Amino acid sequence: MRKIALAVCFAAFRGATAVQAETSAANDYPTAARADYVYACMKVNGETREALEKCSCSIDVIASLIPYDAYVAAETVAGIEQGPGRLAGAMRDTQVARDDLARLRRAQAEAEVRCF
Repeated sequence: MRKIALAVCFAAFRGATAVQAETSAANDYPTAARADYVYACMKVNGETREALEKCSCSIDVIASLIPYDAYVAAETVAGIEQGPGRLAGAMRDTQVARDDLARLRRAQAEAEVRCF
């Protein structure tokens, strides 16, 4: 009986540890970054409670798919993509920039499917 109880406790601990690791990986985005995303998303999708829930879901999905550093890199590329000039063009045309942006776009598409 004691062995069964220990096995159950160990299994529960392993499960809790796995959930904690997954949660911490998905929660490495600063609150301000999440709030900025939700604010901008709500501006585009309407400033309603439903939009708040969908936009919050969306950033949670994105955070679960790509780490914050990759998100920042891709957002930087997306911002530069809007700019004119040779410097912006040179930055946009790098393979790394295209890969970062493509990864963000895939995460956003997945968030769209799951949340909207």
